[in-house]
Amino acid sequence: MAGPRSSTAIGRTTAALGVAGTIALAPIAGAVVPAFAQEAAAALDPITIRVGANDGFTRVEFAGIVGSRSRVRRDGQTVVVRIGSTAAPDVSRLKNDPPPGVEKVETRAALDATELVITLAEGSDARTGSADGAVWLNLYPAGAAPAAPAGAAVPAGGAVPVIATKAAEQVSLSFAWGAPVGAAVFRRGDAVWVVFDTAARMDMSKASDLGVAGDARWAVGPDYTAIRISAPEALSVSAKGEGATWTVTIGGPTAPPASVVIDRDDTGDTSLVASMAGATRTVWLTDPMVGDRFAAVTALAPGKGFADTRRTIDLTLLPTAQGLAIETPTDDLSIKAEGDLVTLSRPGGLLLSPPSMALEAAEPAHAEAPGKAKFPALILSAWADPGEEGFSTRYRKLQDAAALEAIAASDNPRAPIEARLALTRFLVGSGLGFEAIGVVNAMFAKTPSLQGEPELRGLRGAARASIGRLEEATLDFSSGALAGDPSTKVWQGWLAAERGDWEEARRAFAGGAAAIDDFPPIWRARFGAAHAMAALETGDLDASKSLLAYSFSQEAPAADQLVARLVQARLFELEGATDRALAVYKAIGRAPLDGIATPAKLGVIRIELAKGTLTPTAAAAQLEQLKWRWRGDATELSVIRTLGGLYLSQGRYREALDALRGAGKRLGDLPGSVELQTDLSNAFRTLFLDGAADGLQPVQALALFYDFRDLTPVGADGDEMVRRLARRLVDVDLLDQAAELLKYQVDNRLEGVAKAQVATTLATVLLMDRQPEPALQAIWASRTTLLPTALNAERRALEARALMDLGRYDHALETLADDRSAEAQQVRADIFWKQENWAGAAALYEARLGDRYKDTATALTPAEESQVIRAGVGYSLARDAAALSRLSRNYAPFKDRARSAAALRIALDGLDGMEGAANAQDFAGLTAGADTFTGWVNQMKTQLREKTGGNRASATPARPTAPAAAAPAAG
Repeated sequence: MAGPRSSTAIGRTTAALGVAGTIALAPIAGAVVPAFAQEAAAALDPITIRVGANDGFTRVEFAGIVGSRSRVRRDGQTVVVRIGSTAAPDVSRLKNDPPPGVEKVETRAALDATELVITLAEGSDARTGSADGAVWLNLYPAGAAPAAPAGAAVPAGGAVPVIATKAAEQVSLSFAWGAPVGAAVFRRGDAVWVVFDTAARMDMSKASDLGVAGDARWAVGPDYTAIRISAPEALSVSAKGEGATWTVTIGGPTAPPASVVIDRDDTGDTSLVASMAGATRTVWLTDPMVGDRFAAVTALAPGKGFADTRRTIDLTLLPTAQGLAIETPTDDLSIKAEGDLVTLSRPGGLLLSPPSMALEAAEPAHAEAPGKAKFPALILSAWADPGEEGFSTRYRKLQDAAALEAIAASDNPRAPIEARLALTRFLVGSGLGFEAIGVVNAMFAKTPSLQGEPELRGLRGAARASIGRLEEATLDFSSGALAGDPSTKVWQGWLAAERGDWEEARRAFAGGAAAIDDFPPIWRARFGAAHAMAALETGDLDASKSLLAYSFSQEAPAADQLVARLVQARLFELEGATDRALAVYKAIGRAPLDGIATPAKLGVIRIELAKGTLTPTAAAAQLEQLKWRWRGDATELSVIRTLGGLYLSQGRYREALDALRGAGKRLGDLPGSVELQTDLSNAFRTLFLDGAADGLQPVQALALFYDFRDLTPVGADGDEMVRRLARRLVDVDLLDQAAELLKYQVDNRLEGVAKAQVATTLATVLLMDRQPEPALQAIWASRTTLLPTALNAERRALEARALMDLGRYDHALETLADDRSAEAQQVRADIFWKQENWAGAAALYEARLGDRYKDTATALTPAEESQVIRAGVGYSLARDAAALSRLSRNYAPFKDRARSAAALRIALDGLDGMEGAANAQDFAGLTAGADTFTGWVNQMKTQLREKTGGNRASATPARPTAPAAAAPAAG
């Protein structure tokens, strides 16, 4: 993190059309006011960014014709500065050396703008405002932000004293708050309204006589106070704020307040944005005399108001002495006060006049100048007509006229735009999309308000679409200025079809039916083919045939006819005429146009694979080539989905997951990516939930899981995947890896009973790995109430076993208490053995065997042999001859078939033939081979296998010998 800056550096960069930014770095002299002496005499670039710092905070200012219109909003610890230019300013100094309290600084592209994203560190703060023709942003490190004004806004006593001062033809009302509050003051008919952003009672005892004004009535809302004062309309109104006191004067001479600037915003839904420093709250009120609803927006001192009346279809902005006042006939007007900006909007945008209506009238257009179309996004065939003079001459004349108009616009912001519009129409109609975009961008840079001009947005969207900049075109056609335009709907339908969003394409094409026949033939052919494909993919084959006939009738160029033929081949395929479809696909696949040939080749692979004339291995090889031949749209998604399905059918799981995930990351914005993500999730589930990965070696399965663990579903299925994989690792004694998987689940994904269940499995694995202390921690950290009885017994036995392994035998027995379950008795026997309580241990080992001695036909298992040996040794050491005789009589028939026949024979024979007293050392070698821990580990492995379905056959082999053909995918 950078420390306070004490040196100054100035860097300048320029970008296309002069809409680049300048960043100037300077120290701040004093606590608040920055010193920017270096810029004092310099002419500002369209975007000038100035940065200064002192020990307390860093100030960033955005100045210039574009920079001063920047908008700042805050979302949690992120501050976003929206700069109205697509040419990003140079902020490398901020990125490489972020100010104190800032984690990182990034830039990102937005609709006709660039956003500077500043991420604040924990505890840091930011304040914003506007002053001296610039928008400023103060950045404070943790603990350095200025404290809020001390004291409560409501004075002691709970009421705000109001004092009236009368003079000739005027009266002043003083509102003495306890702390600064926001206010709005305005006239509405024969009443003056004073609105505060804090709820409080008004003490009007010293304002009973208002002289030239009438009576005053006040009301308190949840978070505001409103006062209505009757006053003749001829009386002027002014407001002044000083500290915590607001003074409202009715009548007499008034000084105009600082003006609130209101601009239109067409970056999204059309809206109005007011730049009003210190805006605090929007208050909705109902006039008791009229009964209608209106809004007031309060702001802190010093005073600032809106001097004019501005009417639109959706709202009326009233003149104010302080703050804003808005009337509206609608019930869905949104008014948001954020920092120094107040945004007025409606769902779908406000209905505003085009910006060109405020411009001066242009001179009569020449007869050869391209005329305006009846729809803003419509292209006319006549625009491309070069006339008798030829293309070059016509182009030069239109360029010269546009250049003269642009020069005039430099000195006159209300200069007409008709000549530049004519040039743009000619360029778009002639297919010169890059040149047309440059002309429109230059107009927006010179006059940002023109972004709300419908024809300019429509023409630039058409130009962007024609050169393949589909995302940028989508942003243009999403502008509120084009809302409801049928020609825009046509473009939106075509763009949706290019993305593979067939449902949206059909809806948009239907909305543009009134305009589609007015486009040039080449675009009618393209729109018809796109609409035909959308109809085909949504199951309307009859409509698709009609639309194909419409497309073929336009006599479009060969490339566009091939697109229509591609749709026709897909239609044949869906109708079952696969031979016809295959012939058309192969013909199109020979075209030297990758965008058309790639989906055709995919169709060939799909049909030949279904017919069995192409093996899956060969098909996968061809799809791998296609995957790199055409990228970025619905065609690539289809190739990847088909390839992923083939790899899965062949057991090539890693290749399948790699292909599917790689495309999902790059193509996540396309509609078809949802199905691709579903394929990816299903493949992962098949592997680790349905058992397809059981054919892989456990280490291979673990590596595959780790490489794609981000695909683990949230919830019970994901937890079951982990438990099954952990079981496979336990089977091959990869206990550390199994414990790591389970511990992650316990620590990060689970709560309650589910956490206790997995923690129990974790403790079991840790004990198998002879790690009793972590096992205890797993049990204790997952304690909860209302666990199932069986789970409680299992956890209790594991806890006792861990304590036993730590040598805390008495504590282990206390944990078992009166538990007589099989698990508890097994642990209790091992504890007695370690305590050399030979009689108790031997009795429990024999009891664990039960009536096993009756089944002499079946040999003892290793675990049973261990228990018989330990029982015999225990009885010998306890000198219990009767018990040893009984045990010997019962298990003598098993001696000959025992795995450890000699050890079993000695244990059952006991002390026969031994001189003197025997001790534990005499049997040490014998019992070492009868370790019950090994038997317990095997028993736990068996139980874990049963719990996770590991005792069933593998669902799918890792490499099937006869893979099935992949299911057909949409082309």
